[in-house]
Formats: sequence, structure tokens, C-alpha cells
Amino acid sequence: MLSFFRVSHWPPPRVLAFGFALIILLGGFLLALPFSSIEGSTTPFIDAVFTATSATCVTGLVTVDSGSHWSLAGQIIIICLIQVGGLGFMTMSTLIAILLRKRISLKERLILQEALNQTNIEGIVRLIRKVLLYSISIELAGATLFAIRWSFEMPLGKAIYFGAWHAISMFNNAGFDLFGSFGVPFVSFMGYVNDPIVNLVTNLLIILGGIGFIVMSDIMDYRIHKRLSLHSKVVLSMTGILLAIGTIVIFILEYTNMKTLGELSWPGKIMASLFQSIAPRTAGPNTIDLAALRQATQFFIILLMFIGASPGSTGGGIKTTTFATLIGAVAAMIRGKDDIVMFKMRLARERIFKALTITMLSLALVIVVTMLLATTEDHPFIMILFETTSAFGTVGLSLGLTPQLTTIGKVFICLTMFAGRLGPLTLAYALGPRTEKELYRYPEGKITIG
Repeated sequence: MLSFFRVSHWPPPRVLAFGFALIILLGGFLLALPFSSIEGSTTPFIDAVFTATSATCVTGLVTVDSGSHWSLAGQIIIICLIQVGGLGFMTMSTLIAILLRKRISLKERLILQEALNQTNIEGIVRLIRKVLLYSISIELAGATLFAIRWSFEMPLGKAIYFGAWHAISMFNNAGFDLFGSFGVPFVSFMGYVNDPIVNLVTNLLIILGGIGFIVMSDIMDYRIHKRLSLHSKVVLSMTGILLAIGTIVIFILEYTNMKTLGELSWPGKIMASLFQSIAPRTAGPNTIDLAALRQATQFFIILLMFIGASPGSTGGGIKTTTFATLIGAVAAMIRGKDDIVMFKMRLARERIFKALTITMLSLALVIVVTMLLATTEDHPFIMILFETTSAFGTVGLSLGLTPQLTTIGKVFICLTMFAGRLGPLTLAYALGPRTEKELYRYPEGKITIG
């Protein structure tokens, strides 16, 4: 029991979990102070911690509007939490160590391996350098394009600030926005549903942040090696398939809904359908009123949020590779094959077991939290399930329930966002005891399945 409190003996998952928890508590404390709100008054601690959790876990669910409640200082605290939460506090610590020319220890490399979902520590520091370079470059490009676009409707200084703030938020798949400062709270990007520039830049930032740094590194090195890893092929193909299916399904289901796509032009319908297909991949902004969507569309978005982004990215969910592995297992079983084969390569058995474990733990978490919220919140079940899945997938899309949550409901959603950001399996490793390797195996038995 004493070993649980000895930090030097902690496994990497436990270090990650407690590191994120400390950042959230520090952020919550700062946001609760009077200087963080526009009115100069103290923000209720539960709302401050909720916002800090949502920012650090790059979710986007909020109980108070980011643009109209928080002061400039509060907004800067939030965007710093988003950047640290998106890249990971160990990545930021490594950046400082690199700048100070300090050696990265083996323990730190193991923690980085866990944070980036790597299978080994070889080249981990080199990957961190690439992560930082890609992140800064993409965020800077996005900030520039946003600033140019918004300079036509707001002062240049504000346009630059809005551009930088939203570029960081969108790339890290956080979904926070400041458009509530224009008088309508919780409006998100609905004012830009027909704007091709804002749609294009936002979509690209979300996709680049969601495919993962491993894939980005693979793509950048393609001209040298002339090949992509199996991981990158699976991520890119599954991302493309999900985006295409999502766009088509949302377009069909909402085509005649006058409260969403019905009144838009054909280009507007396509842009809105694509945006709402990309956003559930753990990003969070929306260009149409989600509460006005048909229930079939809302449930379909729940499925997209549960799948989420890709490993080693700024997003959550069970991940695209996990979903692809499950699909592969079903296909192999139906065809009577013993192996899951993707792009002429066979998956190891432990990858299949890990995918099943992650999916079952994630499903159990969503079910339990949904049942708990159904007892504490007096709202339609689809709204509760939507909010819970959004919190687990660190998405941030909402049907309007979050600002109306009771205190205990806010606590449940906070814990769900935390578990979703770390991943249920990592959290289980972090809180569970260290297990010893078994020295024996039980005899094989048979049960009837199906």
C-alpha cells in the first residue's frame, strides 16, 4: 500500500494521471479567482474546476460561456490549459528540458511512451521534437488564416487574438470558442455555417490534430522512405471512410429539416454536413443547432463521438485503430479466418485483446455515467447519453445540458472527461496495483458462444 504513495516507484500511467489531476486543480484554482472573470467576481469553484478539466482534457464542454464570462486573463489561462492538455504535460516538460539542454531520463522516456501510445521508447525524444515543430507550424498557419479572415469584421488586434486563440483550440481538438462575447452565449461557429474559409481552416486544423503526430511524422517522411507504416495506413483510411460516411448520413437525415440544413443552399448543406461529421471526431465546435437535429442524427453523432480520433493525437474516444481492429475481427470471424489482415499484414493477438478491452471499458464507463446522470438530471435520455459520450470522447458537442447540470452531475462529467482524456485502460493501470507475471497457466476449457 505504501508503494502507491512513493512517486519514484509509480508506473508511467499513474504519473500521467496524477500530473493531469494537478494541472486541473491548479487551473481550477486560478479560474476561480476574481481576476479571471469579466465581472471581477469569484467564479463558483465547481464551475472553475469544470472549465479547467474541460480545457486540460481538450473537451470543450462548458457550464459558463467562454467568451462572455471569462476575462482576458481567464481566457489566457484556458488556452494555456488547452495547449498543455493537448500536447501533454510531459511533452511540454520535455520541451523545457531540451531548451535547457538537460538529459531525458529513462523514466521520463517511459512516461512519454505511455503518453504518446508508442510501443517502444526508441526515437521517442526525436518524435517529441517533431510533435512540437508540427504543432507550432500548424497552429501558426491556422492563426494567420483566421486572423486574415476575421480582420474584415473586427479590429486587427482582436482578429489576431481570435485567430491565435481559436487555432490552438481547434488544432488541439478542444472546441472552446469566444464568439459568445458578441452577445449570444454558447453560439459556437453557427454564424459561419456558410463561410468557406472558416469551415476549411477549422476542418483542416481538427483533422490534423485528430490523426495523430505519428501519422503526421510518417507523412512528412514519406518523400524519404516512400512508404507509410501500417498504423498510418489504417488511420488515414479509417478517418477518410468515417468522414465520408458521416457527411453522407448527416446530409440525408437532415436534408429536409428546416431547423438545420433545410434552409441552406446546396454548398451550405454540404459544408455543414462535412463540418458536423468532422466535429464529433473529438473537436467540439458546431455550425448548426445540434438540439434541433433529428434524434436519429443525434444518435449517429453519438456513435462518431464514441469512436473518436486516432492514437497519439489530441483527441479522445476509443480511437480509429481500435474500431478498425474490431471491424477486422468481425470480418475475419464471418469469413472463417484465424487472423486479422490489414494491408497484407497480420495483427498480433495482443492488439485484438487490447482493442476489445478498451472498447468494453469505454462502453461500461459511458453506460454507468449515463445511468447515474439519468438519476440526478431531469432531462431526456438522448440528451444525457449525448453529453456523457461527448465527455468521454473529449468532444465538447452539447445539446444544451451542460450549463443546466446539478453539482453532482458536473462532478460526474468532470470524471468522465478525465477518464476519456487518459483512456480507460491507462486510468485502470494508474489506479490498479502492480501485477506480477503469472508463473503458471490453467488448463484450457470450452464454452458455447453465440
